[in-house]
Amino acid sequence: MIRMKAKKFICLCHDVTEDDVLKAIEAGYDDLETLKRFTGATTGPCQGKSCMMHLIRILGQKGKLREAKTVVIRPPIDPVPIGIFSGEEG
Repeated sequence: MIRMKAKKFICLCHDVTEDDVLKAIEAGYDDLETLKRFTGATTGPCQGKSCMMHLIRILGQKGKLREAKTVVIRPPIDPVPIGIFSGEEG
């Protein structure tokens, strides 16, 4: 019987696993901003609401957490009229 290692997903928006994050840290991407840019974590539709604390936890466990800050969250590229969200504009 072949046993597969269970994947621990950190960022569900971009399918980033804990192994992906650990490999990135070993490669030198060892702060929140570079991890974000290298793995894509925190850049999905949730904007880090589901994965930011996991990244901070992993960095802390690895002794790489230098500052208690989060990544820069940017608004969507294209402005969207607010009426679209209420169904008023089509």
